Amino acid sequence: MLHIGILAHSADGAALCFTEMVREGARQLGAHEHPEITLSILPMGPTLAAYDADDLAMVNAHLMRTCARLAAAGCDFFVCPDNTAHIAFDAATTPYPLPGLHICDVVAAQARRDRRTRVALLGTRWTMTGPAYPAAFARADLGLQSPEPDERAIIDRIIFDQLCQGIITESSRSQYVRIIERLKRDGCDAVALSCTEIPLLVTPEVSPLPTLDSTRLLARAAVAVALSKAPMPIWRGGAH
Repeated sequence: MLHIGILAHSADGAALCFTEMVREGARQLGAHEHPEITLSILPMGPTLAAYDADDLAMVNAHLMRTCARLAAAGCDFFVCPDNTAHIAFDAATTPYPLPGLHICDVVAAQARRDRRTRVALLGTRWTMTGPAYPAAFARADLGLQSPEPDERAIIDRIIFDQLCQGIITESSRSQYVRIIERLKRDGCDAVALSCTEIPLLVTPEVSPLPTLDSTRLLARAAVAVALSKAPMPIWRGGAH
């Protein structure tokens, strides 16, 4: 089995991704069995101003340090359970030391398998307005729709003020459900939970639309690679 590296950026989503890898390993291999996994994380705080300033070189330098640690630990490939980070990855001009799976492509591939046509995109303000998801969904020939500006502000605030702090409230869940309901009325046939913390708040049971859980989809895709049930990735950052 291949050794999976988790290039963590936001803690709660990375923890969920790690746990899902362990659970998926057990589903595939039996109880208490899974591929080797190494998780490395630097504090995300220093990068937040860089995202606002569109200083993606600074973000990439930050992420590259973590990826180098994963390479030194003997990982064969990496995944980053942080959707926003993929805006920086796509802008990288220096190859990463390990190949990686691209979370946006993983989500788009599942949407295509599910025969979706127009997917609602929920995530941080940078993810919902940035180029990473539109590019991935264009490659998959799928439609994508972001919420309205006032809805994006609500979604983003809850992510950073609550979900990234381990706070889950029914009030916030209701606000997300209301936004998803509105997107459903607008013609979306699925919703991408494209901040890796959102699945902690919005579960399939409460969502008005079928969910594309970016966190768990990435974890399962990584285990498939580790077990040689999917091809080894070749992407090392940059446009693809």
